Amino acid sequence: MSMGMRGRGGPPQKPLNFGPSVRRILGMMRPDRFRMAWVVLMAGVSIALAVAAPKILGMATDVIFNGVVGRMLPAGASKEQVVAGLRARGETQLADMLSAMNVVPGQGMDLSRLGTILAWVLVLYVAAFFFNYAQGFITAGVVQRAMYRLRAQIEAKLDRLPMSHFQEQSRGDLLSKVTNDIDNFSQTLNQTLTQLLNSVLTVVGVLIMMFSISPLLALISLVSLPLMALITVGIAKRSQAQFITQWKTTGELNGHIEEMFTGHEIVKAFGQQRAAVEKFDVSNERLFQASSKAQFISGIIMPSTTFVANLNYVAVAVVGALQVSSGALSIGSVQAFIQYSRQFSQPLAQLGGMINLLQSGVASAERVFELLDAEEQRPDREPAATPGPGTVGRVVFDHVSFSYRPDEPLITDLSLVAEPGQTVAIVGPTGAGKTTLVNLLMRFYEIDAGRITIDGVDTADMTRDDLRRRFGMVLQDAWLFDGTIRANLAYGRLEATEEEIIEAAEATYVDHFVRSLPEGYDTVLGDDAGSLSQGQRQLMTIARAWLADPAILILDEATSSVDTRTEVLIRRAMNRLRESRTSFVIAHRLSTVRDADLILVMDHGRIVEQGRHEELLAAGGFYHDLYVSGYQVPAVGELAQADGP
Repeated sequence: MSMGMRGRGGPPQKPLNFGPSVRRILGMMRPDRFRMAWVVLMAGVSIALAVAAPKILGMATDVIFNGVVGRMLPAGASKEQVVAGLRARGETQLADMLSAMNVVPGQGMDLSRLGTILAWVLVLYVAAFFFNYAQGFITAGVVQRAMYRLRAQIEAKLDRLPMSHFQEQSRGDLLSKVTNDIDNFSQTLNQTLTQLLNSVLTVVGVLIMMFSISPLLALISLVSLPLMALITVGIAKRSQAQFITQWKTTGELNGHIEEMFTGHEIVKAFGQQRAAVEKFDVSNERLFQASSKAQFISGIIMPSTTFVANLNYVAVAVVGALQVSSGALSIGSVQAFIQYSRQFSQPLAQLGGMINLLQSGVASAERVFELLDAEEQRPDREPAATPGPGTVGRVVFDHVSFSYRPDEPLITDLSLVAEPGQTVAIVGPTGAGKTTLVNLLMRFYEIDAGRITIDGVDTADMTRDDLRRRFGMVLQDAWLFDGTIRANLAYGRLEATEEEIIEAAEATYVDHFVRSLPEGYDTVLGDDAGSLSQGQRQLMTIARAWLADPAILILDEATSSVDTRTEVLIRRAMNRLRESRTSFVIAHRLSTVRDADLILVMDHGRIVEQGRHEELLAAGGFYHDLYVSGYQVPAVGELAQADGP
């Protein structure tokens, strides 16, 4: 994939579909709906216990306050006598307050009752803690199972996506979706799911308790709700676009870093470090600005809602004090109500504070859903066809037409036949359709017209796995993964024995340089196999193809990046490998195809000439023009010198 191609992509700039996305997120957890029911039940019990505690604690306050006031009153008199005396002296307000109290003149605090109340409060809080802990434990399991299923869906989705999707998307942005965005999504669910449930249940429970104590004070508290909602919605709308930009820019920045990392040698060779850093700085600055704005704007929500909650607290305290003085409420009830008012405003403020997490998480979820909703390749036909057990590798292109874009035809009415055991070389200028021909043969793309058959069976009727198992590929970019040399060679056939691996290595001139390494076949390669030369990496890919024992072999510029001597070794290995196999060789260097059984010369998606090397040169056509324009074959003496003694 070219750097230019990978530089494109990124999610479309669109409004955040918060509601539909949240419903889809909840749908992801449907398989765990019974566990979620337990979560809701435990949350309800935990909140009910925690909400009941302040009212009972208010009873303890009344016991203490009644005891203090009782000691101040003359012993032997009844409460009614004391109240009557206060009214006679004109202290009506104090008399009203005293009449509403459960006080015995001359008697102090009831310590036994106070101890019982405090013990019940302790039991309620401990029980609430355990139910809350169990709720959090189950919720964490639900979220992680949902993420497990999501990652499995992503992995399966990537296998079903057409090759065009990977060419049109930035690789760094795609990696960001399946790593950063899923991690951010997971963290958001972990942090907000339980808190959201607890906040909603707390608001409901506290409202019930507030109305049971004083409908007037409860109505005063409800006045703050619309104001908090307006503040939250107003600020959230302004931060939505910033969160979308934040994660979009994160993907773009990852794409640039990935390109510069994989191509760091080229960047340094052409002195483009400054340009790479400048491009990084631009993207990094955009990410900084978007992240700062998103966090700042959404961060205003909680302080704003807290300010409104504090105003509500002052109003409740003032009106509550007036009700205590008038005898309408006890001081313990007011204390409980004030505590409830704090509990009421706290989850509302938390909900406001969670908006930034929710928006960030849902923005990441939308990017993941965008990948899940991407158009898939055409499914395999059922029942699928397959060549018989005597597969020999006869390949036929029958009037094949193909284009990447409908308005730009690339291959039109192409026909060719590759007989079993033949080496078919495909040459032509850049853009002639050489690699596209192989992509169609492997069904990386679906043809627009015509058909391709292997041993008489249409490849469109075969499963892709069955089709591709019949091929061995050696590409221009020698791909090796982070692992031992043995594991890299056995990648062509995982069940291969040690003897078969060594046999393949010896046949392809790999065994010699592997045994010169300190750890031999147990040498661990990095993900770029930097300890090996380009030629050694290429020979390893040939050994891997040898071990796979394919019926059809594809070489895509397999010798374009190696020295002449290594090219000779590769050619020798390939001569042995292609025995009794149909081989397709794609090359710009005509020296790599001079011994081919059939050379196909392509131009603008059509085969303009075909034949052997000498025949095409003698014809003086397009192949001859390629030859004399600079694609000259090394002299026999040079090849002999490269072979060595």
